[in-house]
Amino acid sequence: MTAIQPAELSETLRFPDGFLWGAGTAAYQIEGAVAEDGRTPSIWDTFAHTPGRVLGGDTGDVATDHYHRFREDVALMADLGLTAYRFSVSWSRITPQVTAAELGPVNEAGLAFYSALVDELLAAGIAPTVTLYHWDLPQALEDAGGWPNRATADRFGEYAAVVAAALGDRVTRFTTLNEPYCSSYLGYGSGAHAPGRTDHAAALAAVHHLNLGHGRAVAAIREAAPHAHVSVTYNLAWVRPETDSDLDADAARRVDGLQNRVFLDPVLHGRYPEDVIADTASVSDWSFVLPGDLEVISAPIDAIGVNYYNPTHVRHWTRERPRENADGHDDTGARPWVACDDVEFPVQRGAHRTAMGWTVDPRGLTELLLRVSNERPGIELMVTENGAAYPDEPNADGQIVDHDRIAYLRGHIAAVHDALTAGARVTGYYVWSLLDNFEWSYGYSKRFGIVAVDYATQARTPKASARFYAGVARSGEVDREGV
Repeated sequence: MTAIQPAELSETLRFPDGFLWGAGTAAYQIEGAVAEDGRTPSIWDTFAHTPGRVLGGDTGDVATDHYHRFREDVALMADLGLTAYRFSVSWSRITPQVTAAELGPVNEAGLAFYSALVDELLAAGIAPTVTLYHWDLPQALEDAGGWPNRATADRFGEYAAVVAAALGDRVTRFTTLNEPYCSSYLGYGSGAHAPGRTDHAAALAAVHHLNLGHGRAVAAIREAAPHAHVSVTYNLAWVRPETDSDLDADAARRVDGLQNRVFLDPVLHGRYPEDVIADTASVSDWSFVLPGDLEVISAPIDAIGVNYYNPTHVRHWTRERPRENADGHDDTGARPWVACDDVEFPVQRGAHRTAMGWTVDPRGLTELLLRVSNERPGIELMVTENGAAYPDEPNADGQIVDHDRIAYLRGHIAAVHDALTAGARVTGYYVWSLLDNFEWSYGYSKRFGIVAVDYATQARTPKASARFYAGVARSGEVDREGV
């Protein structure tokens, strides 16, 4: 693949015919109805109802009430000209009595909701992409050990078979996991996400069992829906050392190993990175990796989803100054990764930042797409999440004219085109998110949606960014102006 210069590109960037223009959501963030039609609690129900875990004491009990308003939301997507919608299935709706020993009976009411959603999407000409797991593990499985327990991977494969059998006659695209980095390191290492545990050894075991669960799900989907398109989604890090010093380079290597290669290598190459195993030897002997596991994990897949929001700047921490982290962690250095005790994530001063405090740099999206494409030439890639939170203050007419978000989207969509031009096989882009929603530990304080939600009335109002994105989706073009 050849590097390209911006000057070689036309001002108006045209995407291939058939390129998917979509939006993404996640079950716990939008559905609400947490105790309806047989659903039992997930780890996020428990976490959100634990005092001090979520900003403002917010929960997903109602969220954006998508469970009751999905037809309205599909109509919104159709009005915007979207051709694809990525949503996740709540495992707790499908097999609400699951245990570590058995999957338990299937809840037909839960399947019926997703079946109706799929039918509504297809009737509107919108292709559904089903994500099987977006962080909401049934609480009963967590009580039995959660993802550090190998049995959870086994049950996940069985659950995948149920969903694929029920929806595979109409759904052609299934994604096994969303961002297993967050489920493992943030859920079991730093405790910033559900279930809120702080055990680095457990986090590494969770990494492996999430990878194994992915492999078991691939096999299950292939059997239940042989013609399905199967993928997995990662929030890969574009890791940038602050200087070219050996210490900063080593910090970048470790972060890259723990966020990127520990997931990509077993799926693409059937192995774990030797340096990651060595770096983490003081915490774990990796005995949870059993014979045959890597063959299961590396089963062929059709695509990889890439979620990207911001670059990851790192440097070696000398301990001679307070630790500086740019991503919301405090100066105690509480990070989700073992083997990164002397790494910090400095603020990039002077750079434009979103309401999350994240630096805006679209180049990282191009680089990550090309990285994966170079590792597995010809593999299909999808941008499965990309977007930004901003304050979104309405004007005098009650409209949200979110110029910052439009600039963010324009720049990143152009970055996708740069990757296409350089040879990456990118087939779709899903903006995050369709709706303002429950933003995990930030509650309702951060708004990523291109559609505003009034949480008191549940009224939906498209923002200016929604109209911008609708224009891109309908034309298949984006203007490089402002990039």
